[in-house]
Amino acid sequence: MITLPNECYYPIFNNLQDNYKNLLSCALVNRQWCRIIIPILWSNAKDHLNDMRLIKIFLLMLNTKEQALLIPFNIILPSHPVPLFKYASYITSINDDLDCGITRWLRYNKYETGRLKNVVKFSLISMFLRTNKSLKCLSLNSNYSNKFGSERVNTLLEALYDNTALNTLDLYNNKIAIILD
Repeated sequence: MITLPNECYYPIFNNLQDNYKNLLSCALVNRQWCRIIIPILWSNAKDHLNDMRLIKIFLLMLNTKEQALLIPFNIILPSHPVPLFKYASYITSINDDLDCGITRWLRYNKYETGRLKNVVKFSLISMFLRTNKSLKCLSLNSNYSNKFGSERVNTLLEALYDNTALNTLDLYNNKIAIILD
């Protein structure tokens, strides 16, 4: 069977980027199509960040430094294998729906949502900034009035500094209080 080069498939599948059902069906055809389609599907995941299943996938992708930020809060991370794709690296925009997804994941796992939501969010955003070279927009409309240690804030600031692709950073309605550890 003769296969087309990937360059021929990109414009075809990009025209279907708003039709998740058809794209997902195409991703199941073969491995070549799957490798092309998964980045397209996940590039517009911002509308699905409120799904706690995505939060679980993202938590599997945290490195040891980001996981260490969660240890003092006794958060038990999922113990599933690391995903086949680096899904977080395909996302181009993160909005406030991430808060809803984190809250749902915390409630489902019987955690208090108050301060833990912001701690988990700090770790996930650090991971997004570390792994994602195509992230263009990061919108944080949260009030971080809870006290965070300098280590957590420094991890986030380092990740912001290292990410060169970010075009838009919205920090409206934010109050970040830092206590030096």
